[in-house]
Amino acid sequence: MKVIVIGAGPTGLTLGAMLARRGHRVTAFDRDAGPARDGFWRRRGVMQFDHPHGFRAQVRDLLIEEWPEAWQTWLDLGAEPIDREVPGAPAAVVGVRSRRSTYERALRRAASDVRGFAVEIGQVDRLVEQGGIVTGVSVNGAQVNADLVVDASGRISRLPDSDVVDLDGDTGMAYVTRTYRRHRRAGMGPMTGPIAWVGIFDGYQVYVFPHEHGHFSVVIIRPTADPDLTLLRHVDAFDATCRAIPGLADWTDAAHAAPTSGVLIGGRLRNVYRSQRALSGLVAVGDSVATTAPTAGRGVAMASMQIKGLLDLLDSGADATAIWEPFGGWCDAWMRPWVEDHLAMDGEAVRSWQGADIDLGRPLTSAAIVAAAQADPRINAHLFGYMTMTKLPASLAPAEPLARAVYESGWRQPTSEGPTRDELVEVLASVSFSGAARRSSSYHQGRAG
Repeated sequence: MKVIVIGAGPTGLTLGAMLARRGHRVTAFDRDAGPARDGFWRRRGVMQFDHPHGFRAQVRDLLIEEWPEAWQTWLDLGAEPIDREVPGAPAAVVGVRSRRSTYERALRRAASDVRGFAVEIGQVDRLVEQGGIVTGVSVNGAQVNADLVVDASGRISRLPDSDVVDLDGDTGMAYVTRTYRRHRRAGMGPMTGPIAWVGIFDGYQVYVFPHEHGHFSVVIIRPTADPDLTLLRHVDAFDATCRAIPGLADWTDAAHAAPTSGVLIGGRLRNVYRSQRALSGLVAVGDSVATTAPTAGRGVAMASMQIKGLLDLLDSGADATAIWEPFGGWCDAWMRPWVEDHLAMDGEAVRSWQGADIDLGRPLTSAAIVAAAQADPRINAHLFGYMTMTKLPASLAPAEPLARAVYESGWRQPTSEGPTRDELVEVLASVSFSGAARRSSSYHQGRAG
């Protein structure tokens, strides 16, 4: 079977390589040429390339099972597996510490050695159809035929009808992030879990994600409706905020680490679900199907789950040209619930940052149920499947009455040590901005290392 993959990001590379390893002839087209000879790579058109990503067990397990060479290449570039026992959990928490750029470099490098898989530079202009069946694509104006076209072009697909969505919600959130690297002998800063340090504050939220080789990212999330916190995009304001929050100060103190980027901006965050377009010869996968806010670190895991689901269907003998139909049913069952989960819990988070109390007249969100386990440990018995994405959000239903009783008792999520939103605004107002500090993205990583 001849397959064309639109997009050579992580989803397109991974699925393309795994199809080629099954004997199919696969070509992925992407506008980006990949890393330069000196290692520099800005990843054209991918805003989130230098932003932190969560790498859950689904990502690691898929590579180990289907493409072990890529897994080994990722390890060779420094990826750090996490396999940690958590008290009360039925199994270890598994993941990988890595920058997105390192992960994608590993996939690009490993893809070059996969027989039958080619990555070519080109802009896919449109689909080619004949008799209602997709028979190929137009690349830079030239027709390229295929038996199956895979849309892995991401959240901003330019294909026809890509703006037709089933679920679409503005999160009401924006974030800023900055990358750092620990000094050679500096240890890890504080952690609230095996994956990250999380700070929950009145009016905003903060994360620190450790990566490989001592790299780490600081993320500050705020409501888009709060204009006073937009100053966080400036380096001096970001630095002042890090000094004001004890957990961040431990990580970012100059004696512990040095910045490796300016302040990078993430905005216009949406939770989106698109069902499959009913076109034979075409299937969408990855962010072209489901996009969620980065608050729970689910995006790469959801793409990996889709790849495995699609491969399982093809391996079972499903007709590749009509694969959109069974795969669409699989996505409706296994992807849509995670987008619905984000719509509910992201909306609640923004309302809480703006001062609203939890609404006990509505079903509790997953985030509210998880938080309530701090007050009632019996809830923990219901959380592992949801937290590891091996069970859908509906698996939390048995814990909902327990969590509701916690909130009805008057308990509320405690905040972390650090300034409230109003106190943070005062910190920002006291900052004297230099001309250079007003540049939000003064420099970028771009290189391996």
